[in-house]
Amino acid sequence: MFREMRRKKQLLSDAETIKILNTATSGTLALSGDNGYPYAVPLSFVYQDGSIYFHIAREGHKVDSIRRSDKASFCVIDKDEVITQELTTLYRSVIVFGRIRLLEDVAAIKSALQYLGDKYSPGYTERTQQAIARELKNLAIAELAIEHMTGKQAIELVPAKADNE
Repeated sequence: MFREMRRKKQLLSDAETIKILNTATSGTLALSGDNGYPYAVPLSFVYQDGSIYFHIAREGHKVDSIRRSDKASFCVIDKDEVITQELTTLYRSVIVFGRIRLLEDVAAIKSALQYLGDKYSPGYTERTQQAIARELKNLAIAELAIEHMTGKQAIELVPAKADNE
């Protein structure tokens, strides 16, 4: 169903890919937007147990797009270093494909918000819980259930194999 990556030498392991998802602070969510145009928007996120969670407004372009189509992709850039004299870029990135939905269950919404709080404000659990209680009615949570993901890096970053491998 999903294309295999052509340059397999540059493929990151699942563990490396998940590490990027756990450490990156933002990425770009791509949805089917208005009038057939793609809609890509940068967002903060958290990865947890095979899903990516976003807090969003209850109304607007993102919510309308999610309701229109549950197919989405998400891209995170972990490294982006232009090497001018070499006419290249040293990069490391992740792209995810999956189905996105708005969470309805209050307990699931609170859990996702706690995951976000733990990622972006570690050690502030009490303040995060206060913010969740205060803002719960004003926001929505979108869950992107990952169906396929790949991590890729520039060929220059691929470790050289030993001669006997």
